[in-house]
Amino acid sequence: MKTIINISTILILLTSCGMYSFNGASISSETKSVQIDYFSNSSSMGKASLSDDIVEGLKDKFSNETNLTIINSDGDLFFKGSITSYSVMPIAIQADETAAKNRLTISVKVRFENKLDLDNNYEQSFSRYADYYSTTELSSIEDELVNQIIAELIDDIFNKAVANW
Repeated sequence: MKTIINISTILILLTSCGMYSFNGASISSETKSVQIDYFSNSSSMGKASLSDDIVEGLKDKFSNETNLTIINSDGDLFFKGSITSYSVMPIAIQADETAAKNRLTISVKVRFENKLDLDNNYEQSFSRYADYYSTTELSSIEDELVNQIIAELIDDIFNKAVANW
């Protein structure tokens, strides 16, 4: 009986707290909406859909992991950004001066505004990469690498905005 009371007490405390979430997001109960504007592509390379992939991925993240409504204007939370770099660089140079691996890197600059808590506002660059063997043609694995990098960037952007660990 005592265990049931303890469990009930814990559940009541967790559900009454407006800022607790099992996914790590700490969003105030007053926050109701998020606006995610288009991320322009300032890089000279990359897939044509890169901007859309980032924006839609960020929207999906908020849809799946929060109770916020995604709106087109005047959101309580606001994101805007740009893709600043999409590059492939050789790494792991071997004795014969050839690269054993290459690194695909994507960087984005994000402006985040929380209209209900201005202390959480930020403007920051995020960068992620994926390495692949130089014997592999980039075009054969580019979609897979880009999807992996975008998922990591979205996690970084989301966590910086709403996961106050």
